[in-house]
Amino acid sequence: MTQDEILSHLNDPGKLEKMYRSDKVNFKRIFRALYPELKSNSLADFWNERLNYESDEINWGTGRELLLVIIASLAAGLIAKLPAILSINEEFFYTRNIGFIVFPILTVYFSWKNKLSAGKIAFIAGLTLAGLIFINSFPDIKTSDTLTLSCIHLALFLWSVLGFAFVAGYRNSEEKRLNFLKYNGDLVVMAALILIAGGIMSAITVGLFSLIGFNIEEFYFKNIGILGLAAVPVVGTYLTQTNPQLVGKVSPVIAKLFSPLVLVMLVVYLTAIVYSGKDPYNDREFLMMFNALLIGVMAIIFFSVAETSKTTKSNAEVWVLFLLSAVTIIVNGVALSAILFRISEWGFTPNRAAVLGGNVLILINLLLITVQLFRVLSKKTDLSGVGKAIAFYLPVYFLWTIIVTFIFPLIFGFK
Repeated sequence: MTQDEILSHLNDPGKLEKMYRSDKVNFKRIFRALYPELKSNSLADFWNERLNYESDEINWGTGRELLLVIIASLAAGLIAKLPAILSINEEFFYTRNIGFIVFPILTVYFSWKNKLSAGKIAFIAGLTLAGLIFINSFPDIKTSDTLTLSCIHLALFLWSVLGFAFVAGYRNSEEKRLNFLKYNGDLVVMAALILIAGGIMSAITVGLFSLIGFNIEEFYFKNIGILGLAAVPVVGTYLTQTNPQLVGKVSPVIAKLFSPLVLVMLVVYLTAIVYSGKDPYNDREFLMMFNALLIGVMAIIFFSVAETSKTTKSNAEVWVLFLLSAVTIIVNGVALSAILFRISEWGFTPNRAAVLGGNVLILINLLLITVQLFRVLSKKTDLSGVGKAIAFYLPVYFLWTIIVTFIFPLIFGFK
């Protein structure tokens, strides 16, 4: 779909409607870019109002959708309660299966919402089942580094499968991949609000019952509490999808607010490291925290670009993102040199191999993003190029989760 196609059918309402229904995301993006030149056209004015209309009321969806959300929430809660129901060791179950409490449920929701074909559904089911069988058949070795790595990366693997369902299986849609990142950011905001409200309600409920002599804390948090926690991502997803206006204006503000704050924090932190006497080369825990910081900052960059890539940004905002990416490259460089130093001194281990591979992938991604941001500052492209650099690279992370989750244990003998 191109601007010329929309312009050529501007006076053909039927054709415009077909184009819109065939690819709503791209139609909105292209039309919004065209609209400033078409403001005097009554049909264009109508489409502008239609595409940008935001209801002041909460949309609770259809009865069928609400029923699906209720069933999905109960299913997530049931999965979370399986250790109690089937007398399964809680540590064994939750460390290996925490991702299966939510991600497959959300994957089913988006598969239904996007009307995926039977072939795509079978592909999704096959990947999910492979992860379920593999992680639960993993030898129960208490000191296994590859087990820990598999459990962590399996959650990222399931998140990637969810992304496949979200984008409806389209392999070359950068716009849909960015929308997936935006959905994750919106979900975090919505889930936080639900958790705050739920926490207040739980405290009031427990307090009221204690006033009349009933101590329900243990029962409440082992049953109602865990069911509620499992349902939060499902309910949050439903609200963000049916009412995008709820957090649609909050998330960009958060992105704009935290990007410069994180930039200042990083610069101050890197300066403080010099005077602290700490270094990631000989301090394993410090290196782990350093890498956690790196991943967190990367997530903020992704979130900021996904939230604002469709809007016009000031030069100052682009500079903040550019400087944040550049400073993060420095952080990545320190982390990468530290892990290479540790490998040269003490050899390869599953953890060191995983950190090395992850740092190299993140460094490449950061360089691509920084180059695109520099091109934006040089007026050679717009922010869509930055979004494409992020969206294009997401499948690489998916492949890495497959390697660490399924192949590392075989390479390192499940140690």
